Amino acid sequence: MNQENFDRNFGFILHDVARLLRVTFDRRIKELELTRSQWWVLTHLFRHDGITQSELAEWLEIERPTLGRLLDRLEANGWVERRTDSQDRRAKRVFLTNEVSPAMRSMREIAAGVRSDALHGLDPDEQEAFVDTLLTIKANLSKQLNGPTSAAPPDNKNNEQAMTKDSRP
Repeated sequence: MNQENFDRNFGFILHDVARLLRVTFDRRIKELELTRSQWWVLTHLFRHDGITQSELAEWLEIERPTLGRLLDRLEANGWVERRTDSQDRRAKRVFLTNEVSPAMRSMREIAAGVRSDALHGLDPDEQEAFVDTLLTIKANLSKQLNGPTSAAPPDNKNNEQAMTKDSRP
């Protein structure tokens, strides 16, 4: 039986890179006094402002009560608000408030620095090719998981245009 070279296994490498990105971002964002869970919620809301609380829990892969407690803390800070869905009174939609703008700006700046450091040594064409490769892998796996017609949450075009890179590390 051939021994697999785990040092060249892209799954392990990708997992390690993602972990290192998160840890690096966590250390740099410490000044904002946000937990990883909180910045992850804010980032998803920045990309998909107004998503339902249930959809957000599904995208974050956390239980709804756990998300509810996170949102309670973010709401207490004045950074998010929950509103009843106009089509389904049982559903709550989650929105960022204006008060979170300075923190989001800082998060995006920190994330840009982490990405820049991570991509150091790659020229712009190599960076674009790398991202294209990751997008192809993502699409391949999404098709396997969800089928070719999977629906993504609606993008908030205003937020997408407000930043050139999202606030993930």
